[in-house]
Amino acid sequence: MEKITVGYAMTGSFCTFDKSLKEMSRLCADGYELLPIMSENAYMTSTRFGKARDIVAKVEDICQKSVIHTISGAEPIGPKKLCDVLVVAPCTGNTLSKLALGITDTPVAMAVKSQLRIGAPVLLCIASNDALGASAENIGKLLNRKNVYIVPVSQDDPENKPNSLVADFSLIPSCVKLAIQRKQAQPIFR
Repeated sequence: MEKITVGYAMTGSFCTFDKSLKEMSRLCADGYELLPIMSENAYMTSTRFGKARDIVAKVEDICQKSVIHTISGAEPIGPKKLCDVLVVAPCTGNTLSKLALGITDTPVAMAVKSQLRIGAPVLLCIASNDALGASAENIGKLLNRKNVYIVPVSQDDPENKPNSLVADFSLIPSCVKLAIQRKQAQPIFR
């Protein structure tokens, strides 16, 4: 079997990092080669969910590669065809907005732009407190964009956070397979 390379990008939904790291490990165990990418915030910010240096060390240990954490480091991803599919997990509302509007001021946004410009698939694993609010229109725009796929999402706490959506991170491996085949997992909203 030909080795499939998954670009694995992380943005600043720090409370979902453990879920994301678990799926990153599963992808490696399934035989994928991973290329890690992190936004500046994900790479440099320590929170109550963990120290930045410890999280970066875990990512690098899982992937056995250094994390791409600069815009210039992410730019060659598309032209050099470094990834068969690019996963953004977690993908925050901020990142959704940037992707919907074509803003490339972070390493993750640049990685996505670089991947899409060669017509390669991008899989978004949304984790956003405003996904059904300010970010809803951006999700709509991205659902309509060629080569962009979304891991199925649901409301994580409808009572206390009615605008919040979080993807089912455990579906990342199956959604990677579908994205490579240019298929969207259904239903998107669960």
